[in-house]
Amino acid sequence: MKNGNRIKGVVLLCFVSIITSILLTPAHAEEILVSAAVSLTDVLKDIGKVYQTKSKHKIFLTLGPSNFLARQIDEGAPADVFFSADSAQMDLLDKNSRLEPGTRKNLLSNRLVIVVPADSKLAITTPKDLSKTEVKKIAIADPAAVPAGVYASKYLADEGLWDKLRSKVVPVLDVRATLASVEAGNVEAGFVYKTDAAISNKVKIAYQVPIEKGPKIIYPVAIVKESKKKDAARDFVNYLGSPAGKAIFKKFGFVILG
Repeated sequence: MKNGNRIKGVVLLCFVSIITSILLTPAHAEEILVSAAVSLTDVLKDIGKVYQTKSKHKIFLTLGPSNFLARQIDEGAPADVFFSADSAQMDLLDKNSRLEPGTRKNLLSNRLVIVVPADSKLAITTPKDLSKTEVKKIAIADPAAVPAGVYASKYLADEGLWDKLRSKVVPVLDVRATLASVEAGNVEAGFVYKTDAAISNKVKIAYQVPIEKGPKIIYPVAIVKESKKKDAARDFVNYLGSPAGKAIFKKFGFVILG
């Protein structure tokens, strides 16, 4: 009987081990395609690395101007998650029924700043200083479409300066192209997000747009309706809004909403 009980015990232990192994073995790993604003490049790469150590899923980033990415998704380009630098692009996809209902969240905010080359002697204590003769070129992401450029042009218009400065404005692809233009010394100044300025030692912040005067900057995120990996996408979006995700966003200088 003792041997029989011992055999039964071994069989039971093996059975438990098999069941535990099954429960702990991750389900099929998904590759989550995230289309995100270029200003989120560094923080999402960091978050992606951390997330992939805690999840079975892998993150693949498509980065660019939010308006360009939104247009791609609207035309059927594959994406599981869309992370925009403004509400307008998310509104477009929402209007065209491209978003999974109930998944849209306003996650982050940011702040506009005027940057100049690190060795510049230019003093900007007010946006009116951009009218100085020594300021010949001002880089701004496409003010007609790209969120950072739309924010900047609206701010200058509200300050009564857009028409006065329009001839100096050099429209570029996106906010990172603006940063690169200032870094290279191709322009005397440029409008970027505070988080972009923080990643470069080749520029310095000459002026921070006051929060109360600046445009309301919102970064919404949502799951794309046509995604075939909604469970995995939802898991990643939930991680973005988790305490761990928020801590990384804060580290990179973003303002957390909610």
